Amino acid sequence: MTPPTRHSPRSLPIGSPRCHGNTDPTSGRAGALIGGCRCRFPCSSGKVAAADWLLPLPRRRQDAARPSAAMAGPEAPARPLLTAEPPPPPVPISALPPKVYEAALKTGPDSSSGLATAGFRSAKYLPPEWHQSNYCQYHRAFASCQEAERNRDEAKELCERTAAAAQRAQQDSTAALGQRLQDIHFWKSELQKEIEDLDAETGLLAAQKLRLERALDATEVPYSIATDNLQCRERRQPPDLVCDEVERELLKEAELIRNIQELLKRTLMQASNQMRLNRDHKEICEMDWSDKVETYNIDDKCGRYNNQSTNIQFHPSSVKFEESASTPETWAKFSHDNIYKAEREKQASINLRALIDNILHDVSEDLRMQCAAVNEAFAKHLEELDDTKHKLEHHLKKTLKEIGDQEANIAALKQAIKDKEAPMKVAQTRLYDRSFRPNVELCRDAAQFRLINEVEELTESIESLKKKLLEAEQSLRNLEDTRMNLEKEIAVKTNSIFIDRQKCLAHRTRYPSTLKLAGYQ
Repeated sequence: MTPPTRHSPRSLPIGSPRCHGNTDPTSGRAGALIGGCRCRFPCSSGKVAAADWLLPLPRRRQDAARPSAAMAGPEAPARPLLTAEPPPPPVPISALPPKVYEAALKTGPDSSSGLATAGFRSAKYLPPEWHQSNYCQYHRAFASCQEAERNRDEAKELCERTAAAAQRAQQDSTAALGQRLQDIHFWKSELQKEIEDLDAETGLLAAQKLRLERALDATEVPYSIATDNLQCRERRQPPDLVCDEVERELLKEAELIRNIQELLKRTLMQASNQMRLNRDHKEICEMDWSDKVETYNIDDKCGRYNNQSTNIQFHPSSVKFEESASTPETWAKFSHDNIYKAEREKQASINLRALIDNILHDVSEDLRMQCAAVNEAFAKHLEELDDTKHKLEHHLKKTLKEIGDQEANIAALKQAIKDKEAPMKVAQTRLYDRSFRPNVELCRDAAQFRLINEVEELTESIESLKKKLLEAEQSLRNLEDTRMNLEKEIAVKTNSIFIDRQKCLAHRTRYPSTLKLAGYQ
């Protein structure tokens, strides 16, 4: 239906409705908001009774405040919302701007432009135009109501969907925080266990270090004993001042103690360095553990926040990633590397403790074995010295006896020589007196020959006795020298026995025990 033309734009008559809507061409009905009521009526040019187009207002939906069945899917929360859903904001009611229709000027036979209508308004709307205008208003009002209702439904559905999404997001965030708390608790527990293990291992290593220090101090006594023994044995007299087995064992013992002291010093330094490394890695793990504890408290506090919390507020600037923030992989790798390094140092400390224990055990065993070897060499040497001394004393006793016998022999020889003087005098006197026989009486008779033989025999006897006396005197002198040598040698042996037994072995009774050498005392 085309609207009739009008001659000139004129305002509608007072009381006539203005058209604010469009007519629905399909249904031929138009909607209008009259007194807050929605009404429908047929769009026709005839008269329409009020009962035909005034319709009752539809009932308000009772379940508008609760989520629709379409929203109650598998993603709907299992528990009710803790707070009531806020009502949707009211839609402000504003009048649509009027649309001006320019009516065509009436120039037909029904126009009132003649002289008979002088003084009255011209270009008035026709009744069909008036009805058409009313129908447009009704249709526009109906379309506006439908659009508002659709907007309300969409807004309500959007509110319900966003509320459910927000609740799901909050639940997911809470679950993510819970999972994060589990991860933090796992690494925190691992770090705490590693810190406790490192602390205990450092304590055990400190005990081993104390054993090393005690063992190092305990080696001073054996070293002083060995050096004192060597110095004491230097005071032996020359016959016994020899490089015997005892001296070789003492030199070996002193060299062994020096090597052991160097080894213990190096091991002590290594233990100190390992303890420093243990403390450094323990400090690193403690710092990581402290950060984990602080982070755990923060995430635990964040996990306890809810919509009814009183200490929540807006922080728009926090919705961003820090440039220095780590990733879950680097975060886990950092703690894993710290634990791995601490575990490596702990294993090194365990190996070092085992090494220290073996070193101390071997050191104590070696020192005690060398001490036993030295003592055995001393005992063997003292046994030889005692045997030699006894033999020397026995020979000295025999020499003294022989000296006495020789002195008696010399005295007998002298007496024998002296005893030969009288026979010699007698024989020589006889020969002398017979040399005064006169003339023929001076005969070489048998008596003369016998006296001469007697003198010769006595002379030979005296010479042989004198010779024997000289030999006896020389033998006596030799015996005296032998006695002096034996006495001197016995004195030397006595001095050597005194040094080895009273000085060395008595000093070696202060040799530390195996437990002290192992650092337990």
